[in-house]
Amino acid sequence: TLQSFWFEPRFVVEWRDGSVLLHCLPKHEEEGRALVAALHGPPEQGKDQRTADWVEHTPREEYLRKANKLLDHIRRGDIYEVNYCTTRTAQLPGWDPYTAFGRLLAKSDAPFASFFRSGAQFALCASPERFLAFTGDRVVGQPMKGTRPRIADPVEDERIAHELASDPKERSENIMALDVMRNDLSRIAASGTVKVEELCGVHSYAHVHQMVSTVSARMLPEVTPLHALTAAFPMASMTGAPKIRAMQLIDAVEDRCRGLFSGTLGFFAPDGTGDLNVVIRTVLYNAETGQASLSTGSALTATCDPEREWDECVLKARSVIQALQHA
Repeated sequence: TLQSFWFEPRFVVEWRDGSVLLHCLPKHEEEGRALVAALHGPPEQGKDQRTADWVEHTPREEYLRKANKLLDHIRRGDIYEVNYCTTRTAQLPGWDPYTAFGRLLAKSDAPFASFFRSGAQFALCASPERFLAFTGDRVVGQPMKGTRPRIADPVEDERIAHELASDPKERSENIMALDVMRNDLSRIAASGTVKVEELCGVHSYAHVHQMVSTVSARMLPEVTPLHALTAAFPMASMTGAPKIRAMQLIDAVEDRCRGLFSGTLGFFAPDGTGDLNVVIRTVLYNAETGQASLSTGSALTATCDPEREWDECVLKARSVIQALQHA
């Protein structure tokens, strides 16, 4: 079931031209000044858990069996690509998600990171991927497919980035996701305005290299950003092609419902701009039960090696667990 939750924040903290501004309504000014004072003070030291036992819910052998089942559908022509994800969980009673998110943000350097709390439910998101961004009547999407680890040796690190950029399998995955997003945006775009601005570019982050493509469109006059969001959700990079059939197969093989994972967190500002991420590299935490979950995935195509796809899932999970200092 598709669920959405929108709210109007009491405070907005904005970084602009080297300054930090806190916005609030006049009735919240006193509370806002107290918040500013707290932000200037030393950070609170919460409970810190340095180790955790993360348990895989889909063992490697089961992953390979299900991956090959999905590949059978690809060989039959039911789908061309599917994003298959697995989940790890850990029991973290008394964990402090605020301190943990600060550590995750500092270590991951994620450009689309986000932190969300609703009651006892938390999302600590170190996402490197943008879903959609809006400026005026322009919408931009950036599907991400293709991952390689960063290496301390700069020469070897550059070689790995170049290898990712030229890998035909990774480029094929990326282009398939890009084509689905182009099709999604064409439903709300003015004729002839859907354009690919970057094809299979390699963007480098703290722990990984990622392959990213960028597509833009001009929305029809009667279209709102919410229409565009609805047309493109769920995002192509986390589903497959064709999208509906890929989602049906995902539901049949994955070990649990994704929940917020592979959804989106973001904002719309009063001036009409907006930016929404893809919820990946994310720990979902329930403070009442103490359970944390971490899901990671990769794309399966006709030319992929399921064992390498398993390794990619492990790499993505390790990048988060190491940033949390749980390894």
